[in-house]
Amino acid sequence: MAQKVAKVGIKRKEGYLYFVDKHGDVSCAKMARGNKKGGKPEKVTKVGVEKKSGYLYFVDKQGDISCAKMVRGGKKKKK
Repeated sequence: MAQKVAKVGIKRKEGYLYFVDKHGDVSCAKMARGNKKGGKPEKVTKVGVEKKSGYLYFVDKQGDISCAKMVRGGKKKKK
């Protein structure tokens, strides 16, 4: 189950992928379609969300940043 981390309220444009970058800000990039290349990412808003390990951060349908605990299968790595 996802929970809201920050209220941003981004209005999405058609044909763009919105994501939370490694700095905790919202960025977007033009999606690749067919033989057309995608675009370079550009910052939409600066938020500065502190990311916790083991959680997936994304832009939800309302345009806010949400997170959900990652479910990972498989065997654990031996150290």
